[in-house]
Amino acid sequence: MEVTVAWYLTLGAVLFTLGGVGLLVRRNPLVMFMCVELMLNAVNLTFVSLGDALGDLSGQVSVFFVLVVAAAEVVVGLGIVVAIMRRRVGATADDLSVLRG
Repeated sequence: MEVTVAWYLTLGAVLFTLGGVGLLVRRNPLVMFMCVELMLNAVNLTFVSLGDALGDLSGQVSVFFVLVVAAAEVVVGLGIVVAIMRRRVGATADDLSVLRG
């Protein structure tokens, strides 16, 4: 049994769907960040597999930029969420309206 590009695309679609469902269902901000990261990694898998199938390096270049955006998102977003979670134990995504000031 040979693993083709279709397997990787299917795996990427399943991972993206799991991340999307987790993002919509869960209300814990930390779990929501993990779901967004899962979705970004699913897109990275798709970019790399299609780039390899087409013999083009643009897939890996795109993955580099997606990883930069993901790192920036983690630094800024996770810092804000952890600061809120320290002040309010058990805070949910609905409680983020505290930031309005």
